[in-house]
Amino acid sequence: MKKMKKILIWTGVIILMIGSFMFYWNYFNTYSEGNRAGTLQKFSKKGSLFKTYEGELIMNSLTSTGSATISSEKFYFSVKDEAVAKKMFELEGKNITVQYEQKRNHLPWSGDTDYFVTGIVSTK
Repeated sequence: MKKMKKILIWTGVIILMIGSFMFYWNYFNTYSEGNRAGTLQKFSKKGSLFKTYEGELIMNSLTSTGSATISSEKFYFSVKDEAVAKKMFELEGKNITVQYEQKRNHLPWSGDTDYFVTGIVSTK
């Protein structure tokens, strides 16, 4: 009987350790990081239950001779840091380069995307 109890305790400990590792791996481990440049088209604080900062950066692929963009891709991101969010509101409509981290998944209270902007590298 003691041996069975010991086996159950160790099984529980191992399951808890694996579960903790998987939780960390999916929600807190950085999958990739880098910079993205483009025009900050939209930035807002939104959400029904959890208010998060969400943004949209237009990355220009091709431009015409004027200032109009022919082809573009959108980069959707979330911001956790209040100071970075405050700066983003001031930079709407401007060309910026942001530094980001990509997570494998996100928790509902941290943002809508898996991309989290951690800083602003440059503004133009």
